Amino acid sequence: MANTLDTMDLKQIITLHKEGFSNRAIGDTLGISRNTVNNYMKLIKGSDYSLEKLLTFDHATLYKLFPSRTTIDTDRQDELMRCFETINKARNHPGFTFLYHYGLYASQVKKPYSYTQFLVHYRRKYAKIKGSMKLEHQAGKEMFIDFSGKKLHIVNKGTGEIIPVEVFIAILPNSQYTYVEACSSQKREDLITCCVHALDFYGGVPKAIVSDNLKSAVTRASKYEPSINRGFKDFARHYNCVINPARSYAPQDKALVENAVHLAYQRIYYPIREMTFFSLGDLNREIRHRLEAYNNLLFQRKEASRRVLFQSVEREYLKPLPSSAYELKDYKRAKIQKMGYAYFSPDKSYYSVPYRYIGKHTLVHYTNRAVEIYFNHNRIAVHIRNPAKGSYNTIKDHLSSTHKFYTDWSPQFFKNMGAKHGEHVVKCVENILSKNDYPETGYKRAMGLIQLHKAYGSGRLDNACKRALQTDSPSYMRVKTILKNNMDKTSLFYGELEEDQTHIPDHENIRGASAYQ
Repeated sequence: MANTLDTMDLKQIITLHKEGFSNRAIGDTLGISRNTVNNYMKLIKGSDYSLEKLLTFDHATLYKLFPSRTTIDTDRQDELMRCFETINKARNHPGFTFLYHYGLYASQVKKPYSYTQFLVHYRRKYAKIKGSMKLEHQAGKEMFIDFSGKKLHIVNKGTGEIIPVEVFIAILPNSQYTYVEACSSQKREDLITCCVHALDFYGGVPKAIVSDNLKSAVTRASKYEPSINRGFKDFARHYNCVINPARSYAPQDKALVENAVHLAYQRIYYPIREMTFFSLGDLNREIRHRLEAYNNLLFQRKEASRRVLFQSVEREYLKPLPSSAYELKDYKRAKIQKMGYAYFSPDKSYYSVPYRYIGKHTLVHYTNRAVEIYFNHNRIAVHIRNPAKGSYNTIKDHLSSTHKFYTDWSPQFFKNMGAKHGEHVVKCVENILSKNDYPETGYKRAMGLIQLHKAYGSGRLDNACKRALQTDSPSYMRVKTILKNNMDKTSLFYGELEEDQTHIPDHENIRGASAYQ
Protein backbone atom coordinates (compact mmCIF):
# COMPACT_ATOMS: atom_id res chain seq x y z
CA MET A 1 0.00 0.00 0.00
CA ALA A 2 1.34 3.45 -0.89
CA ASN A 3 2.43 5.80 1.89
CA THR A 4 1.91 9.56 2.24
CA LEU A 5 5.21 11.42 2.37
CA ASP A 6 5.74 13.03 5.78
CA THR A 7 5.78 16.85 5.66
CA MET A 8 9.07 16.82 7.60
CA ASP A 9 10.57 14.81 4.71
CA LEU A 10 9.10 17.34 2.28
CA LYS A 11 10.94 20.17 4.05
CA GLN A 12 14.14 18.13 3.93
CA ILE A 13 13.71 17.65 0.16
CA ILE A 14 13.40 21.43 -0.26
CA THR A 15 16.43 22.06 1.99
CA LEU A 16 18.64 19.59 0.10
CA HIS A 17 17.48 20.98 -3.27
CA LYS A 18 18.51 24.47 -2.11
CA GLU A 19 21.93 23.08 -1.18
CA GLY A 20 22.44 21.88 -4.76
CA PHE A 21 21.60 18.18 -4.41
CA SER A 22 20.26 16.42 -7.51
CA ASN A 23 16.96 14.55 -7.27
CA ARG A 24 18.84 11.25 -7.31
CA ALA A 25 21.17 12.44 -4.51
CA ILE A 26 18.17 13.64 -2.47
CA GLY A 27 16.53 10.22 -2.87
CA ASP A 28 19.72 8.42 -1.85
CA THR A 29 20.24 10.69 1.16
CA LEU A 30 16.67 10.43 2.48
CA GLY A 31 16.07 6.81 1.45
CA ILE A 32 13.18 7.86 -0.83
CA SER A 33 12.48 6.70 -4.39
CA ARG A 34 13.95 8.99 -7.08
CA ASN A 35 10.58 8.99 -8.86
CA THR A 36 8.93 10.19 -5.67
CA VAL A 37 11.46 13.05 -5.37
CA ASN A 38 10.89 13.91 -9.06
CA ASN A 39 7.11 14.05 -8.56
CA TYR A 40 7.39 16.28 -5.51
CA MET A 41 9.94 18.59 -7.15
CA LYS A 42 7.53 19.10 -10.05
CA LEU A 43 4.78 20.04 -7.58
CA ILE A 44 7.15 22.33 -5.65
CA LYS A 45 8.35 24.15 -8.78
CA GLY A 46 4.78 24.47 -10.02
CA SER A 47 3.53 26.04 -6.79
CA ASP A 48 3.03 29.79 -6.34
CA TYR A 49 5.57 30.01 -3.51
CA SER A 50 9.35 30.32 -3.33
CA LEU A 51 11.44 27.62 -1.65
CA GLU A 52 12.17 29.97 1.26
CA LYS A 53 8.45 30.66 1.73
CA LEU A 54 7.57 26.94 1.64
CA LEU A 55 10.07 26.24 4.43
CA THR A 56 8.22 28.71 6.68
CA PHE A 57 4.84 26.95 6.27
CA ASP A 58 3.51 24.68 9.00
CA HIS A 59 2.79 21.00 8.42
CA ALA A 60 -0.94 21.46 7.82
CA THR A 61 -0.39 24.02 5.04
CA LEU A 62 2.22 21.85 3.30
CA TYR A 63 -0.06 18.82 3.51
CA LYS A 64 -2.83 20.75 1.73
CA LEU A 65 -0.46 22.03 -0.95
CA PHE A 66 1.22 18.68 -1.64
CA PRO A 67 -1.15 15.76 -0.93
CA SER A 68 0.67 13.54 -3.46
CA ARG A 69 1.47 9.95 -2.52
CA THR A 70 4.56 7.85 -3.05
CA THR A 71 4.34 5.01 -5.54
CA ILE A 72 6.69 2.37 -4.14
CA ASP A 73 5.02 -0.67 -2.62
CA THR A 74 7.63 -1.30 0.08
CA ASP A 75 5.87 -4.39 1.51
CA ARG A 76 5.96 -6.06 -1.90
CA GLN A 77 9.66 -5.23 -2.33
CA ASP A 78 10.53 -6.50 1.14
CA GLU A 79 8.78 -9.80 0.46
CA LEU A 80 10.83 -10.19 -2.71
CA MET A 81 14.09 -9.39 -0.90
CA ARG A 82 13.37 -11.96 1.80
CA CYS A 83 12.78 -14.56 -0.90
CA PHE A 84 16.12 -13.65 -2.52
CA GLU A 85 17.89 -14.15 0.80
CA THR A 86 16.45 -17.68 0.96
CA ILE A 87 17.54 -18.34 -2.63
CA ASN A 88 21.14 -17.26 -1.92
CA LYS A 89 21.38 -19.72 0.97
CA ALA A 90 20.16 -22.62 -1.22
CA ARG A 91 21.92 -21.92 -4.54
CA ASN A 92 24.75 -24.41 -3.97
CA HIS A 93 22.41 -27.24 -3.04
CA PRO A 94 22.07 -30.04 -5.65
CA GLY A 95 18.85 -29.77 -7.67
CA PHE A 96 18.37 -26.01 -7.07
CA THR A 97 16.09 -24.23 -9.55
CA PHE A 98 14.73 -20.68 -9.64
CA LEU A 99 11.37 -21.99 -10.76
CA TYR A 100 10.94 -24.03 -7.57
CA HIS A 101 11.67 -21.02 -5.35
CA TYR A 102 9.44 -18.81 -7.48
CA GLY A 103 6.61 -21.26 -6.88
CA LEU A 104 7.14 -21.01 -3.11
CA TYR A 105 7.30 -17.22 -3.31
CA ALA A 106 4.14 -16.94 -5.46
CA SER A 107 2.17 -19.16 -3.06
CA GLN A 108 3.15 -17.16 0.04
CA VAL A 109 2.55 -13.54 -1.01
CA LYS A 110 -0.61 -11.72 -1.96
CA LYS A 111 0.75 -9.86 -4.97
CA PRO A 112 3.69 -11.75 -6.55
CA TYR A 113 5.80 -10.51 -9.43
CA SER A 114 5.68 -12.51 -12.66
CA TYR A 115 8.40 -15.11 -13.16
CA THR A 116 10.15 -12.89 -15.74
CA GLN A 117 10.15 -9.87 -13.40
CA PHE A 118 11.28 -12.14 -10.58
CA LEU A 119 14.42 -13.14 -12.53
CA VAL A 120 15.09 -9.58 -13.74
CA HIS A 121 15.03 -8.25 -10.19
CA TYR A 122 17.27 -11.03 -8.93
CA ARG A 123 19.90 -10.64 -11.69
CA ARG A 124 19.87 -6.90 -11.32
CA LYS A 125 20.59 -7.21 -7.59
CA TYR A 126 23.02 -10.15 -7.73
CA ALA A 127 25.24 -9.88 -10.79
CA LYS A 128 27.41 -12.91 -11.65
CA ILE A 129 30.56 -11.04 -10.68
CA LYS A 130 30.16 -8.70 -7.74
CA GLY A 131 33.24 -6.71 -6.88
CA SER A 132 33.73 -4.39 -3.99
CA MET A 133 34.76 -0.77 -4.08
CA LYS A 134 36.30 1.70 -1.72
CA LEU A 135 33.76 4.37 -0.89
CA GLU A 136 35.03 7.92 -0.95
CA HIS A 137 33.31 9.83 1.82
CA GLN A 138 32.80 13.56 1.40
CA ALA A 139 33.92 15.73 4.31
CA GLY A 140 31.03 16.88 6.49
CA LYS A 141 28.42 14.89 4.59
CA GLU A 142 27.57 12.10 7.06
CA MET A 143 27.90 10.91 10.64
CA PHE A 144 27.55 7.15 11.17
CA ILE A 145 26.10 5.96 14.49
CA ASP A 146 25.58 2.56 16.09
CA PHE A 147 25.53 0.73 19.42
CA SER A 148 28.23 -1.85 20.09
CA GLY A 149 27.22 -5.49 20.36
CA LYS A 150 29.12 -6.04 23.62
CA LYS A 151 28.23 -4.11 26.75
CA LEU A 152 30.28 -2.53 29.52
CA HIS A 153 29.25 -2.68 33.20
CA ILE A 154 28.93 -0.50 36.27
CA VAL A 155 28.49 -1.68 39.85
CA ASN A 156 25.81 -0.57 42.29
CA LYS A 157 27.89 0.60 45.26
CA GLY A 158 25.16 -0.20 47.77
CA THR A 159 24.12 -3.68 46.64
CA GLY A 160 27.10 -4.82 44.57
CA GLU A 161 24.79 -5.54 41.61
CA ILE A 162 26.55 -5.55 38.22
CA ILE A 163 24.55 -3.42 35.79
CA PRO A 164 25.15 -3.77 32.03
CA VAL A 165 25.24 -0.51 30.03
CA GLU A 166 25.10 0.18 26.31
CA VAL A 167 27.94 1.82 24.37
CA PHE A 168 27.11 4.39 21.67
CA ILE A 169 29.64 5.02 18.88
CA ALA A 170 29.66 7.81 16.27
CA ILE A 171 32.19 8.37 13.48
CA LEU A 172 32.76 10.98 10.77
CA PRO A 173 33.77 8.76 7.82
CA ASN A 174 36.06 11.21 6.00
CA SER A 175 38.46 11.73 8.94
CA GLN A 176 37.26 8.69 10.95
CA TYR A 177 37.15 10.98 14.01
CA THR A 178 35.30 8.90 16.62
CA TYR A 179 33.05 9.58 19.60
CA VAL A 180 32.17 6.95 22.23
CA GLU A 181 29.76 7.20 25.19
CA ALA A 182 28.21 4.74 27.63
CA CYS A 183 24.48 5.09 28.33
CA SER A 184 21.73 3.25 30.16
CA SER A 185 19.85 1.78 27.19
CA GLN A 186 19.19 1.93 23.47
CA LYS A 187 15.87 3.69 24.02
CA ARG A 188 15.00 6.78 22.01
CA GLU A 189 15.79 9.17 24.86
CA ASP A 190 19.31 7.77 25.30
CA LEU A 191 19.93 7.59 21.54
CA ILE A 192 19.00 11.24 21.00
CA THR A 193 20.95 12.38 24.06
CA CYS A 194 24.06 10.56 22.79
CA CYS A 195 23.62 12.13 19.33
CA VAL A 196 23.39 15.59 20.92
CA HIS A 197 26.61 14.92 22.87
CA ALA A 198 28.32 13.63 19.70
CA LEU A 199 27.43 16.77 17.73
CA ASP A 200 28.65 18.93 20.62
CA PHE A 201 31.89 16.89 20.62
CA TYR A 202 32.39 17.56 16.89
CA GLY A 203 31.34 21.19 17.22
CA GLY A 204 29.17 21.04 14.11
CA VAL A 205 26.45 19.20 12.20
CA PRO A 206 26.82 16.94 9.11
CA LYS A 207 24.25 16.93 6.32
CA ALA A 208 22.99 13.47 7.29
CA ILE A 209 23.10 11.01 10.19
CA VAL A 210 23.34 7.38 9.04
CA SER A 211 21.93 5.00 11.63
CA ASP A 212 21.44 1.30 11.82
CA ASN A 213 17.80 0.17 11.81
CA LEU A 214 17.46 0.66 15.57
CA LYS A 215 13.96 0.46 17.02
CA SER A 216 14.59 3.78 18.74
CA ALA A 217 15.36 5.43 15.37
CA VAL A 218 13.26 3.57 12.78
CA THR A 219 9.62 2.60 13.28
CA ARG A 220 9.41 0.56 10.05
CA ALA A 221 12.55 -0.75 8.37
CA SER A 222 12.68 -0.92 4.59
CA LYS A 223 15.37 -0.99 1.92
CA TYR A 224 13.56 1.77 0.06
CA GLU A 225 11.50 4.02 2.33
CA PRO A 226 12.05 3.41 6.05
CA SER A 227 9.81 5.29 8.50
CA ILE A 228 11.77 7.41 10.96
CA ASN A 229 10.72 7.72 14.60
CA ARG A 230 8.88 11.04 15.09
CA GLY A 231 11.10 12.13 18.00
CA PHE A 232 14.31 11.33 16.09
CA LYS A 233 12.98 13.21 13.07
CA ASP A 234 12.21 16.23 15.26
CA PHE A 235 15.77 16.08 16.59
CA ALA A 236 17.09 16.13 12.98
CA ARG A 237 14.83 19.08 12.12
CA HIS A 238 16.24 21.06 15.06
CA TYR A 239 19.81 20.42 13.87
CA ASN A 240 18.94 21.01 10.18
CA CYS A 241 20.10 17.57 9.02
CA VAL A 242 18.43 14.40 7.77
CA ILE A 243 18.23 10.81 9.04
CA ASN A 244 19.27 8.17 6.53
CA PRO A 245 19.05 4.61 7.94
CA ALA A 246 21.40 2.05 6.43
CA ARG A 247 19.76 -0.53 4.16
CA SER A 248 18.50 -3.59 6.01
CA TYR A 249 20.23 -6.07 3.71
CA ALA A 250 23.44 -4.14 3.03
CA PRO A 251 25.94 -4.26 5.93
CA GLN A 252 28.56 -2.64 3.67
CA ASP A 253 26.64 0.64 4.09
CA LYS A 254 27.90 0.92 7.67
CA ALA A 255 31.28 -0.79 7.37
CA LEU A 256 33.17 2.15 8.89
CA VAL A 257 31.12 2.30 12.07
CA GLU A 258 31.29 -1.50 12.39
CA ASN A 259 35.07 -1.20 12.16
CA ALA A 260 35.00 1.60 14.75
CA VAL A 261 33.14 -0.77 17.09
CA HIS A 262 35.89 -3.40 16.77
CA LEU A 263 38.58 -0.76 17.34
CA ALA A 264 36.70 0.42 20.45
CA TYR A 265 36.88 -3.13 21.79
CA GLN A 266 40.67 -3.04 21.34
CA ARG A 267 41.44 0.54 22.40
CA ILE A 268 38.82 1.10 25.13
CA TYR A 269 37.19 -2.14 26.28
CA TYR A 270 40.37 -4.14 26.72
CA PRO A 271 42.45 -1.56 28.67
CA ILE A 272 39.63 -0.98 31.20
CA ARG A 273 38.56 -4.65 31.54
CA GLU A 274 39.84 -4.91 35.13
CA MET A 275 38.61 -1.52 36.33
CA THR A 276 35.46 -1.10 38.42
CA PHE A 277 33.10 1.85 37.91
CA PHE A 278 30.26 2.85 40.20
CA SER A 279 28.46 5.31 37.90
CA LEU A 280 28.03 6.20 34.25
CA GLY A 281 29.85 9.47 34.92
CA ASP A 282 32.96 7.65 36.16
CA LEU A 283 32.85 5.23 33.22
CA ASN A 284 32.43 8.00 30.63
CA ARG A 285 35.33 10.00 32.08
CA GLU A 286 37.62 6.99 31.59
CA ILE A 287 36.20 6.42 28.08
CA ARG A 288 36.94 10.07 27.20
CA HIS A 289 40.53 9.64 28.41
CA ARG A 290 41.03 6.50 26.27
CA LEU A 291 39.19 8.05 23.34
CA GLU A 292 41.51 11.06 23.25
CA ALA A 293 44.54 8.79 22.94
CA TYR A 294 42.77 6.71 20.26
CA ASN A 295 41.92 9.76 18.11
CA ASN A 296 45.52 10.99 18.40
CA LEU A 297 47.03 7.75 17.04
CA LEU A 298 48.68 8.10 13.63
CA PHE A 299 47.23 6.06 10.77
CA GLN A 300 49.72 3.48 9.50
CA ARG A 301 49.55 4.72 5.90
CA LYS A 302 48.90 8.39 6.59
CA GLU A 303 51.09 10.93 8.28
CA ALA A 304 48.22 12.21 10.39
CA SER A 305 45.84 11.17 13.16
CA ARG A 306 42.05 11.20 13.19
CA ARG A 307 42.09 14.42 15.19
CA VAL A 308 44.47 16.18 12.77
CA LEU A 309 42.43 15.10 9.73
CA PHE A 310 39.26 16.31 11.40
CA GLN A 311 40.68 19.69 12.40
CA SER A 312 42.47 20.35 9.11
CA VAL A 313 39.85 19.06 6.66
CA GLU A 314 36.45 17.98 7.93
CA ARG A 315 35.59 20.55 10.59
CA GLU A 316 35.12 23.42 8.13
CA TYR A 317 32.54 21.40 6.15
CA LEU A 318 30.25 20.86 9.14
CA LYS A 319 27.24 23.14 9.53
CA PRO A 320 27.17 25.26 12.72
CA LEU A 321 25.31 24.02 15.78
CA PRO A 322 21.89 25.66 16.40
CA SER A 323 21.83 28.60 18.79
CA SER A 324 19.38 26.91 21.19
CA ALA A 325 19.89 23.55 22.89
CA TYR A 326 17.64 20.69 21.82
CA GLU A 327 14.97 19.61 24.29
CA LEU A 328 13.86 16.00 24.10
CA LYS A 329 10.21 15.78 23.05
CA ASP A 330 7.65 13.12 23.80
CA TYR A 331 4.16 12.69 22.40
CA LYS A 332 0.78 11.68 23.78
CA ARG A 333 -2.69 11.64 22.25
CA ALA A 334 -5.54 13.31 24.11
CA LYS A 335 -9.23 13.97 23.50
CA ILE A 336 -10.40 17.41 24.63
CA GLN A 337 -12.88 17.05 27.49
CA LYS A 338 -16.21 18.87 27.79
CA MET A 339 -14.63 21.33 30.23
CA GLY A 340 -12.14 22.37 27.54
CA TYR A 341 -9.06 20.61 28.94
CA ALA A 342 -6.66 17.99 27.55
CA TYR A 343 -5.73 15.28 30.04
CA PHE A 344 -1.93 14.95 30.29
CA SER A 345 -1.32 11.40 31.51
CA PRO A 346 2.42 11.61 32.47
CA ASP A 347 1.64 14.15 35.24
CA LYS A 348 -2.07 13.27 35.61
CA SER A 349 -2.90 16.93 35.08
CA TYR A 350 -5.05 19.05 32.75
CA TYR A 351 -4.24 21.82 30.27
CA SER A 352 -6.77 24.17 28.68
CA VAL A 353 -7.32 24.66 24.96
CA PRO A 354 -9.66 27.07 23.12
CA TYR A 355 -13.20 25.90 23.87
CA ARG A 356 -14.05 25.42 20.16
CA TYR A 357 -11.85 22.27 20.16
CA ILE A 358 -13.98 20.45 22.75
CA GLY A 359 -14.42 16.81 21.67
CA LYS A 360 -11.49 16.90 19.19
CA HIS A 361 -8.61 14.40 19.19
CA THR A 362 -5.24 16.14 19.60
CA LEU A 363 -1.54 15.33 19.83
CA VAL A 364 0.37 16.62 22.88
CA HIS A 365 4.07 17.48 22.39
CA TYR A 366 5.89 17.89 25.68
CA THR A 367 9.35 18.51 27.09
CA ASN A 368 10.58 18.97 30.65
CA ARG A 369 9.60 22.64 30.45
CA ALA A 370 6.62 23.00 28.13
CA VAL A 371 3.41 21.32 26.94
CA GLU A 372 2.18 22.03 23.40
CA ILE A 373 -1.15 20.80 22.03
CA TYR A 374 -1.65 20.28 18.28
CA PHE A 375 -4.77 19.69 16.21
CA ASN A 376 -4.31 18.76 12.53
CA HIS A 377 -0.62 19.80 12.71
CA ASN A 378 -1.57 23.27 14.03
CA ARG A 379 -0.53 24.31 17.53
CA ILE A 380 -3.64 25.39 19.41
CA ALA A 381 -2.19 25.80 22.93
CA VAL A 382 1.14 26.07 24.72
CA HIS A 383 1.65 25.93 28.50
CA ILE A 384 4.55 25.94 30.92
CA ARG A 385 4.65 22.40 32.27
CA ASN A 386 3.29 22.07 35.80
CA PRO A 387 4.50 18.85 37.52
CA ALA A 388 1.84 19.05 40.27
CA LYS A 389 -0.43 15.99 40.11
CA GLY A 390 -4.07 16.68 39.27
CA SER A 391 -3.53 20.38 38.56
CA TYR A 392 -5.74 22.36 36.18
CA ASN A 393 -3.68 24.77 34.08
CA THR A 394 -5.84 27.43 32.50
CA ILE A 395 -5.29 30.27 30.05
CA LYS A 396 -8.35 32.54 30.39
CA ASP A 397 -8.43 33.35 26.68
CA HIS A 398 -9.23 29.68 26.06
CA LEU A 399 -12.48 29.81 28.04
CA SER A 400 -15.91 30.59 26.66
CA SER A 401 -17.35 33.96 27.68
CA THR A 402 -19.52 32.27 30.36
CA HIS A 403 -16.66 30.32 31.89
CA LYS A 404 -14.28 33.27 31.68
CA PHE A 405 -16.83 35.46 33.53
CA TYR A 406 -17.18 32.86 36.29
CA THR A 407 -13.42 32.58 36.84
CA ASP A 408 -13.24 36.34 37.49
CA TRP A 409 -15.49 36.12 40.59
CA SER A 410 -13.92 37.59 43.73
CA PRO A 411 -15.01 39.99 46.53
CA GLN A 412 -13.50 42.95 44.67
CA PHE A 413 -15.22 41.87 41.45
CA PHE A 414 -18.66 42.12 43.09
CA LYS A 415 -17.83 45.37 44.83
CA ASN A 416 -16.90 46.87 41.48
CA MET A 417 -20.15 45.60 39.97
CA GLY A 418 -22.17 47.00 42.86
CA ALA A 419 -20.47 50.40 42.62
CA LYS A 420 -22.17 50.96 39.24
CA HIS A 421 -25.56 51.05 41.00
CA GLY A 422 -24.85 53.03 44.17
CA GLU A 423 -22.94 53.15 47.44
CA HIS A 424 -25.67 51.35 49.39
CA VAL A 425 -25.53 48.44 46.94
CA VAL A 426 -21.78 48.17 47.65
CA LYS A 427 -22.42 48.10 51.41
CA CYS A 428 -25.04 45.38 51.02
CA VAL A 429 -22.60 43.31 48.90
CA GLU A 430 -19.86 43.70 51.54
CA ASN A 431 -22.31 42.67 54.26
CA ILE A 432 -23.47 39.57 52.33
CA LEU A 433 -19.89 38.43 51.56
CA SER A 434 -18.72 38.92 55.15
CA LYS A 435 -21.46 36.66 56.56
CA ASN A 436 -20.63 33.56 54.44
CA ASP A 437 -17.81 31.19 55.36
CA TYR A 438 -18.04 29.51 51.94
CA PRO A 439 -17.23 32.25 49.36
CA GLU A 440 -19.16 30.73 46.44
CA THR A 441 -22.44 30.93 48.40
CA GLY A 442 -21.88 34.64 49.06
CA TYR A 443 -20.91 35.20 45.40
CA LYS A 444 -24.24 33.76 44.19
CA ARG A 445 -26.27 35.88 46.62
CA ALA A 446 -24.33 39.02 45.76
CA MET A 447 -24.84 38.34 42.05
CA GLY A 448 -28.57 37.84 42.64
CA LEU A 449 -28.76 41.15 44.52
CA ILE A 450 -26.96 43.10 41.75
CA GLN A 451 -29.05 41.48 39.00
CA LEU A 452 -32.22 43.03 40.54
CA HIS A 453 -31.29 46.27 38.78
CA LYS A 454 -32.44 44.73 35.49
CA ALA A 455 -36.05 44.55 36.70
CA TYR A 456 -36.18 47.63 38.94
CA GLY A 457 -33.40 49.98 37.85
CA SER A 458 -30.26 51.14 39.64
CA GLY A 459 -31.97 53.97 41.57
CA ARG A 460 -34.63 51.78 43.16
CA LEU A 461 -32.06 49.07 43.91
CA ASP A 462 -29.83 51.53 45.75
CA ASN A 463 -32.84 52.87 47.77
CA ALA A 464 -33.93 49.34 48.62
CA CYS A 465 -30.41 48.51 49.82
CA LYS A 466 -30.42 51.70 51.94
CA ARG A 467 -33.72 50.66 53.54
CA ALA A 468 -32.39 47.10 54.15
CA LEU A 469 -29.27 48.52 55.81
CA GLN A 470 -31.42 50.74 58.06
CA THR A 471 -33.27 47.66 59.27
CA ASP A 472 -29.97 45.72 59.56
CA SER A 473 -31.17 43.02 57.14
CA PRO A 474 -29.13 43.52 53.94
CA SER A 475 -29.87 40.15 52.33
CA TYR A 476 -30.87 39.26 48.79
CA MET A 477 -34.38 38.12 49.83
CA ARG A 478 -34.97 41.22 52.00
CA VAL A 479 -33.99 43.62 49.19
CA LYS A 480 -36.10 41.67 46.69
CA THR A 481 -39.15 41.86 49.04
CA ILE A 482 -38.68 45.62 49.49
CA LEU A 483 -38.61 46.15 45.72
CA LYS A 484 -41.50 43.78 45.03
CA ASN A 485 -43.77 45.55 47.55
CA ASN A 486 -42.60 49.04 46.50
CA MET A 487 -41.42 49.65 50.06
CA ASP A 488 -38.40 51.57 48.72
CA LYS A 489 -40.83 54.33 47.63
CA THR A 490 -42.39 54.90 51.09
CA SER A 491 -41.06 56.14 54.43
CA LEU A 492 -40.02 53.78 57.21
CA PHE A 493 -43.13 52.97 59.35
CA TYR A 494 -43.25 52.10 63.01
CA GLY A 495 -44.53 48.60 62.24
CA GLU A 496 -41.42 47.81 60.32
CA LEU A 497 -39.22 49.18 63.08
CA GLU A 498 -40.99 47.03 65.60
CA GLU A 499 -40.50 43.92 63.39
CA ASP A 500 -37.03 44.49 61.91
CA GLN A 501 -35.17 46.67 64.43
CA THR A 502 -35.68 44.84 67.70
CA HIS A 503 -32.02 45.49 68.46
CA ILE A 504 -32.52 49.31 68.66
CA PRO A 505 -32.33 50.67 72.29
CA ASP A 506 -35.66 51.20 74.06
CA HIS A 507 -35.35 54.99 74.21
CA GLU A 508 -34.92 55.12 70.39
CA ASN A 509 -37.95 52.86 69.87
CA ILE A 510 -40.00 55.08 72.20
CA ARG A 511 -38.86 58.21 70.32
CA GLY A 512 -39.79 56.60 67.03
CA ALA A 513 -43.18 55.49 68.34
CA SER A 514 -43.89 58.99 69.70
CA ALA A 515 -43.03 60.51 66.38
CA TYR A 516 -45.41 58.13 64.64
CA GLN A 517 -48.25 58.95 67.06
